Amino acid sequence: MVLDPLALEDAVTLPTYAKPPVALVRGEGTHVWDHEGREYLDFYGGHCVALLGHCPPRVVEAIREQAGEMLFYSNAVYSPVRAEAAQALVDLAPDGLGRAFWCNSGTEANETALKLARSVTGRNRVVAFSEGFHGRTLGSLAATYGDTYHAPYRDVLPETTWVPFGWEGAVEDALAGEDVAALILEPMQSMAGITEARPEFYRAIREICDRTGTVLIFDEVQTGVGRTGTFLYGEHVGVTPDLVSLAKSLGAGVPVGAVLVNDAIAATVKAGDQGTTFGGGMLAMAAVKATLAQLVDDDLMARAVALFARLGDGLAEVDGVTEVRGRGCLIGVSLDRPAKPVAGALREAGVIVGTSGRADTLRLMPPLTTPDADVDDFLGRFADVLNA
Repeated sequence: MVLDPLALEDAVTLPTYAKPPVALVRGEGTHVWDHEGREYLDFYGGHCVALLGHCPPRVVEAIREQAGEMLFYSNAVYSPVRAEAAQALVDLAPDGLGRAFWCNSGTEANETALKLARSVTGRNRVVAFSEGFHGRTLGSLAATYGDTYHAPYRDVLPETTWVPFGWEGAVEDALAGEDVAALILEPMQSMAGITEARPEFYRAIREICDRTGTVLIFDEVQTGVGRTGTFLYGEHVGVTPDLVSLAKSLGAGVPVGAVLVNDAIAATVKAGDQGTTFGGGMLAMAAVKATLAQLVDDDLMARAVALFARLGDGLAEVDGVTEVRGRGCLIGVSLDRPAKPVAGALREAGVIVGTSGRADTLRLMPPLTTPDADVDDFLGRFADVLNA
């Protein structure tokens, strides 16, 4: 008897998202296949994870080789592959972000960044931005905007002050009391429909944080690892934060997170201040090392810029598209109609995309390795769906 994977998963797991009736079993490049053999063009990548496409051969081979040597040992011991992955990561980071802390996910990375900020400043309050998303564990949940997320846990969440994204005057007011440990932001707000602020805003908040002794945290869980055309988003606007959280694309499909830490904060951390069992495990480190090597060797950050140009030009010609936003392979597409039914129709047409917190906006997160032919295929199917 063959069990229905959809019914089985619903029966034995807690619900998370409202899932379409699709069980994916295989992936290759920009394509995935479901349990019934149907093929899809994937421009969502499992929440912005598949940076190099599905099952990238270089990463798969690195995992296979590492699995045959040692699957795991905690970071209670030294590990050559962990050291090499960390070196590769800090080499790609801007000057001054010279240390890395390994963990397992984006929310863990944000938790660690917020803890470090509180520790180094001796302060407790956090300032975050309306419409921002930083995770669902308690510390990062407190910095995630919205009563929908907070309602069941409000009494135990750390204090957060909310300010409008893109308004430096509000940041100035919020940090005036000099009791704020950290200012945390997604430099490009993803759930808010892929929105950016003016370049001057990022430079202004850097100056305000410097003046008030506030730690500036960039949550680059989605924007980082070259997805927007530079390794970190801050490079677009000439700003280096004090702490950067990374995850999603970092392992090209293997769960892993990291915090990049500036030298001044790193100098305050002692053995025992932070800890994690699975963070920095050998299998994940092999995946990170291979991912970063391919990112550099194949010049994929430049490819991300080219893909945005090709997609943007094509989308602008489609009736029903009102705006295209974003950078590289993190793209928001606003429509003249609700986005959710369009996403459903695209799935029926064999294309997977994401929606967002904006009812009219789709999110596209294609791999940096997407061939031009797949871009053109996507644009054709997208136009057909909107025309229908």
